[in-house]
Amino acid sequence: MIWCILIPLIVGIICAILGYLLKKLFCDNNKDDYSKQIEALEAQLAACKEDKQSLQAQLEACRKSRLGIETDLKACLDSKLSLEGDLETTKTSLASALTASAVVATIPFDADAAKAVFGKRIKQDDLKVVEGIGPKIQELFHNHDVKTWKALSECSVEKCQSVLDSGGERFKIHKPGTWPKQAQLAYEGKWAELLKWQDELDGGK
Repeated sequence: MIWCILIPLIVGIICAILGYLLKKLFCDNNKDDYSKQIEALEAQLAACKEDKQSLQAQLEACRKSRLGIETDLKACLDSKLSLEGDLETTKTSLASALTASAVVATIPFDADAAKAVFGKRIKQDDLKVVEGIGPKIQELFHNHDVKTWKALSECSVEKCQSVLDSGGERFKIHKPGTWPKQAQLAYEGKWAELLKWQDELDGGK
């Protein structure tokens, strides 16, 4: 009768002890695993925080760099506008200077002085005053936009010959070697010198 009571009691005690030992064993192991996982997560969180701070620093540096680039770009645009203004002013000044130079360089025509030397009325920029040039040749030069003594004086002998050649075979016999110089004397109003030279020429040659 006693054994019937003791045996279940001993078995119960042993089961209780085993249950306590197993519970303690498994719970402690799980606790260690959880602690390790928590430590790993905390390390990852700390690393993420460091990465975040690094990225924020890089972002701030990029913002400052962008502001610097925008400032430099604005300065370049302002400089460009200033240079364009200076260029336009220079162009205007240069054009004015060239116009003034052209006006100063223009020699006024003195019809009375020309008439006094040649004994007849001379029309300004009449190319026929040049020895060797007649109405037809003058027309050829006018067709090539050579309509003044100054323009003719600035032509080369080769240019004069090409103008003559454009008129056909009958104009090729003329020799324009002295025509630019004669036109220059006419343009400069050196009538006496021009007449003296023409007296020595033979048909402008």
